[in-house]
Amino acid sequence: MKTAPRHSHRIGGLILLNAAFFNASQLLASPSESGGSVKTAVSGPTAIQQSREQEAFFEQKVRPLLADKCFSCHSIDAKKQKGGLLLDSRDALLKGGESGPAAVEGDPKGSLLIRAVQYHEPDLQMPPKEKLIAKDVTTLEQWILSGMYFPSPKTASSAARKIDLTEGRKFWAFQPLAKSNPPAHELQKKPHGRIDEYVLGKLAEHAITQAPEAPKATLLRRAKFDLLGLPPTPEEVVSFATDSDPNAYEKRIDAWLASPQYGERWARHWLDLTRYCDVGESWMDSKGQSHPYRDWVIAALNADIPFDRFSTLQLAADLAPDAEPADRAALGFLGLSPTYWKELQLPVEIIKTIVSDEYEERVHTLSSVFLGVNLACARCHDHKYDPFTSEDYYGIAGVFASTRTSEHSLSKEIDGQRAAQLRRDAAKNEDEIKKLKAKKNEDHSQKIAELEAAVSAIKADPAYGAQLVTGVRDGSLKVEPAVGKHGSRIIYEDAPQNMALEVRGNPNRTGGVVARRFPAVFEKGAPLRFSHGSGRLDLADALFTNARDLVARVIVNRIWAAHFGVGIVATPSDFGAQGERPTHPELLDDLAGRFIQAGWSFKWLHREIMCSATYRQESAEPTAADPELRMHSRFQRKRLDVEQWRDALLATTGQLEMKIGGAPFDLAVLSNKRRTIYGSVKRRELSDILRLHDFPDPITHSPVRMPTTTPLQQLFTLNSPLMIEQSMALARRLAKECPESAARVRRAYLLLFAREPSAAETRLALDYVADGAESNWQQYCQALMGSNEFLFVD
Repeated sequence: MKTAPRHSHRIGGLILLNAAFFNASQLLASPSESGGSVKTAVSGPTAIQQSREQEAFFEQKVRPLLADKCFSCHSIDAKKQKGGLLLDSRDALLKGGESGPAAVEGDPKGSLLIRAVQYHEPDLQMPPKEKLIAKDVTTLEQWILSGMYFPSPKTASSAARKIDLTEGRKFWAFQPLAKSNPPAHELQKKPHGRIDEYVLGKLAEHAITQAPEAPKATLLRRAKFDLLGLPPTPEEVVSFATDSDPNAYEKRIDAWLASPQYGERWARHWLDLTRYCDVGESWMDSKGQSHPYRDWVIAALNADIPFDRFSTLQLAADLAPDAEPADRAALGFLGLSPTYWKELQLPVEIIKTIVSDEYEERVHTLSSVFLGVNLACARCHDHKYDPFTSEDYYGIAGVFASTRTSEHSLSKEIDGQRAAQLRRDAAKNEDEIKKLKAKKNEDHSQKIAELEAAVSAIKADPAYGAQLVTGVRDGSLKVEPAVGKHGSRIIYEDAPQNMALEVRGNPNRTGGVVARRFPAVFEKGAPLRFSHGSGRLDLADALFTNARDLVARVIVNRIWAAHFGVGIVATPSDFGAQGERPTHPELLDDLAGRFIQAGWSFKWLHREIMCSATYRQESAEPTAADPELRMHSRFQRKRLDVEQWRDALLATTGQLEMKIGGAPFDLAVLSNKRRTIYGSVKRRELSDILRLHDFPDPITHSPVRMPTTTPLQQLFTLNSPLMIEQSMALARRLAKECPESAARVRRAYLLLFAREPSAAETRLALDYVADGAESNWQQYCQALMGSNEFLFVD
């Protein structure tokens, strides 16, 4: 092969490598004679999850809005239909009335409905008596832009239907865990445990053969990325390949489970569910920090705190009698919930709605995370598909209506609320000092001296400098008209409160008061009411007693999905009637039951899954009999998420810093070499690297990440300062460790792909870097780092 031309063009900083080098990178990213490969990802639950999110958005936000503001004049049940327009079905919206189609899918600006609610045109203003608030207009715009989901009458049940709890309890998700024995079958391969017996039995039913075990290097790379989020070192690859101990793999799993990097990796899975952020809304007045919650989750996972305890502390560490002061950081689960701006110049009716929306968000997150159902769909009416009533919703919402955001100290001797007030007092005095000093024509020296003395006294208090965390405490609020003027005021009280049922989700039209309690479908006799303070500790107890079996199924399915790319239930936060049914129900129940028996131990669950033959099998193209690999006839290839990818870049260049915990850092600052989990997450403004690479929106619960492939991602790979710097760092590392070019190429492959290069790959690389130019080595390293083989795990 001729030596490739060694020139490149830079246009606006974008590296445009010559055609020959692009051909090289294509070869480097294709199946090779050494077994290296680049494959595309198998489709997962993305489409299913998107459909569920659209449905939830419609049922929680859009339908109640249309019912409250539009259906009285524009529905099939309206006494007098106006303008020939119906808005109670998708077809009716698209057809429209006398003025034409009411909506154009994907085009809010071109939709008559949006023009009408915006009130910009004097002759087109709906609803005619009162303009919608801006948030409601935005809701309709988002709905139309996202495809205008509207369930057909055949799939949508009547809002007035009677919930049959007896029948509802018969649904598989609400049944007790079933004990079973693995199915008898002629074994296709030796199972490693009960997981394999169930999987092989299911495959035998469909006459499907399972793939053989993956090559050792492939398995090592897969397992380390899964458990630690990091690539194996060349030394680990060589050591494992030559280790003849039959338990070598299991020993490495145990070692990694004992590593502090395990908690860092798996904490990120949990933080996706809990919509964690380091920087919340600008209007938040909390003096507490966010990152201690993230660090608490990492430490709890590393200590293998049982899942029931892990969850209870996040709901009620301030109420649990045996909790330690350091556990108050766990209250970030609730304390870091999204909040909405409350402009007190607005009428009481609007502020009440905003507050009620915050309660709904808490109910949605709690029920989705632990129960795998969206109880918030029952805010406006009984759940249309699952056995939850509006009373069930308000029974849980009352718990959050009795809970306030609050600062906590992690020290037993210091009261967090007092410490936070000291900081507010000091800040207020310092602000006043600045104002007085700005008044040059007046003498305020005496007043300034008094204020400065007060500030000094405050800062001398040991509580002033104590570390504070954002959490919650018992307390409630009421929204009332402002005294003597227009607007609203919020009154805080220490006592808990029950919520009144809101007609169609409208807090300004209420029905009877609902006692704080657990959903009736989980009752085992008398109603399970919450009588201790806010009820948060009672709620945690109910989750792991009355709803224990469902909670176990949900979390086991989440861990399974993280390892295999898709869960036994493909909709991890929808175990209800509209969700997917489990592909291996007996396996799910068996694994959930044994998880409980193992003391709710995450580390036991990881080991049980990862040591199975099902996990250890080879990845390959799906067969016609198992096209989506839901039967686990092959291992599903997975793309690294952004944290794994960035951490792997830093690890392969030898620059990754392994410090555990601490304040977040700006991901845009290249000098920061810490793991990505410590990068700052802003709720309203994600950093570029996170935004471009499918990081979930931290404003809401995210059960799965939605993988995308976009031109911007490719431009980031080619042109970003991060990629250029890391490719240069890798080139320097290779030069330092391997003076000879062929050794450098081999070292690069071991670092990045955990394998040896083929002869063809070696020749191609050596041709390109033949003159030893530093720029060629940098571009060669960047091509390897940007290849699919680096991005995907077999």
